Amino acid sequence: MAENRNGIRLKTDAMGEVQVADEVIAIIAGLAATEVEGVTSMYGNITKDLVSRLGIKNLSKGVRISVDEDKVSVDLALNLAYGYTIPEVSKNVQEKVKAAIENMTGLEVSGVNIRIAEVDMKQSV
Repeated sequence: MAENRNGIRLKTDAMGEVQVADEVIAIIAGLAATEVEGVTSMYGNITKDLVSRLGIKNLSKGVRISVDEDKVSVDLALNLAYGYTIPEVSKNVQEKVKAAIENMTGLEVSGVNIRIAEVDMKQSV
């Protein structure tokens, strides 16, 4: 796998080349993270309800993708609902994001780093 201006190259063979833009991987990560119970939104983003109306592209906010050799590392900044256990929600997000990226792209995820940026007092358990 190689990274270039156009994205991350997944494969090159006789049929051609397959590349995935960093933003696509960021959107996959953002979608997976916001599906976990307790996560209200990505940091710097609007709530899930508004994202569904305005468009999926906003889910890449609060996500940073790094490519090293043939592995992808993901950094997420999340807003959590009050009353949820931070270590438990974080573990669930890590597992879900890793699985989503690996299943959809075939890329190996070396790590999913979580930063809890805010606790949403309006939404709780």
